Amino acid sequence: MPDFLSIHPEVVRALQKHEPVVALESTIISHGMPYPRNLETAKAVEEAIRAEGAVPATIAVLDGRIRVGLSDEDLELLASEKDVMKLSRRDLPVALAQKRHGATTVAATMICARMAGISVFATGGIGGVHRGAEESFDISADLEELARTSVAVVCAGAKSILDLPKTLEVLETRGVPVMGYGTDELPAFYLRESGLKLNCRADTPEEAAAILQTKWQLGLEGGVVIANPIPAEHALPADEINKAIEAALADAEKQGIKGKDATPFLLSRMEELTKGRSLAANIELVLNNARTGARIAKAFAALREPPLPARAPHRPGYFA
Repeated sequence: MPDFLSIHPEVVRALQKHEPVVALESTIISHGMPYPRNLETAKAVEEAIRAEGAVPATIAVLDGRIRVGLSDEDLELLASEKDVMKLSRRDLPVALAQKRHGATTVAATMICARMAGISVFATGGIGGVHRGAEESFDISADLEELARTSVAVVCAGAKSILDLPKTLEVLETRGVPVMGYGTDELPAFYLRESGLKLNCRADTPEEAAAILQTKWQLGLEGGVVIANPIPAEHALPADEINKAIEAALADAEKQGIKGKDATPFLLSRMEELTKGRSLAANIELVLNNARTGARIAKAFAALREPPLPARAPHRPGYFA
């Protein structure tokens, strides 16, 4: 692992002291938002985590090394560089062997966070079952990773462009707890409600942390989805979003856009159709998830002594 893993000294110190650390993905920087909003958002999200008393650890692959915790220069590179790979589980060995730059999706961020010993990860929304998957079989690798990798993912549910009932069904089949944070139903990214009821709810960081600890103490490998609704003042009207989604999906079908290119295209098209309102909502929900993730990470750190061991050992100070 020292050949591939570099951990920022600030993150190393926090982990050694059993202090709260929150992992962050980098696909949202390289493939989710236009420049310079992506850079501004990345920095604001890190600052939101620090303001809650936790340490942010944005994760990416740079020059063929997994980097857990990034400098301002690294964030600038990810935000502005055009040739940045979009990395899921299957892509990590390719990027590392070819010494490429890569932005980590939810799945890849979970893998890297687990390597470093980080248990809480905040993002916008998870991937899931795409609409029409009964014909295309297009299902995000995020769902499989949630079934196997023991990291809690704080998100605003799954992205609204997906088939949410099928996504929830796959998570249930794979044994992934979906915890409503202050809600009894699955949030739908830009919307606070989806009409899909959940059977697990936590109303405080301590409640959420206790569920995480109990799951992993039982030896039940795999992640937990902590579904945190977008703040009410930033949620968008359901009619507006649903019309924009249908139009964006139709455009993607006409242009033959599929696979890992679909989500960035759809989010970009949604921004155009909503005249920037969807992007503004996206930023606000990410910030909200970062703050919630930091609070849960603090509560979880208070429960764990010593911390849960990582799957693979790491040595401190490998930031290069």
